[in-house]
Parts: sequence; structure tokens; C-alpha cells
Amino acid sequence: KVCLNISVGLALEELLVTAEKQDCLTIGIYESAKLLNADPDNVVLCVLAADNEDDVALQIHFTLLQSFCCDSGITILRVSGVQRLQQLLGAVDANRNQEEQGDLHCMLVTNPQADHCRLQEVGTYCQESRRLDQWVPELVLQER
Repeated sequence: KVCLNISVGLALEELLVTAEKQDCLTIGIYESAKLLNADPDNVVLCVLAADNEDDVALQIHFTLLQSFCCDSGITILRVSGVQRLQQLLGAVDANRNQEEQGDLHCMLVTNPQADHCRLQEVGTYCQESRRLDQWVPELVLQER
């Protein structure tokens, strides 16, 4: 499979959609924490999503998750563009309230084969960012 040079944002979007279809995506802070505690070796990517940096409780959750992921050697990526994630993962439904839509603030990709090409591209971006002293790489997802 040839890895095409596409934008990292698009690679991440495709990776998340593929992982969800393959049932390899854990969504939600609580669900993610449970999985990290039970089976961290199967987690290949942790995506932390927030548009509002002022939410102190969310930032505390992120700090704990980041620390655990760093200790376990799990790649971490922070993204803004929660609405784009809702579009991608089908979480927006007018008949459901906010809590039932799913907590997209934390997502774990658990299958190394989820979409190898896209996972590799996202991982390379994260490595490059860390080499440039960005401890937790960040990415902005554009609404469409």
C-alpha cells in the first residue's frame, strides 16, 4: 500500500473514520481511561480534542491522560475542531442531547492496522513536532 502525501489533518480524519468502522476507536474520557488502565499495550494513538482551553476540569483530565500515555509510549495528538469530529463520526443528531452524543474530547485508536498508512503519517507528524520541542503535538481540523 503506497502512502500518499496528504495533509496530516485529512490523514487523521480518515484514520478516525476507518478505526470507528473497524470498531477500533474508543470514544470518551471515562471509556478511554478504563481502556488505558486495562489494556494500554493495544492503544496506538490518543487524540485529545478541545476548542476551549478555559475548561479547567477538561485540562486536568487531559494532563492525566497525557501523562499516562507518555509513560506507556502512546502517541498523543491534541486537536481543535470538535465540530468537525462530530461531523466525521456521526455524533451530531438533533434527537439526542449533548451527553448522549458521545464525549469526543478523548479518542483512542486501538488497532495498529486500523489504517496503517494514515497512522504512519499522523505518527510521523507527532515525531517531527516532538523533535521541535512540542511535547504534545497540536493540529487544527477545518470545518467543511
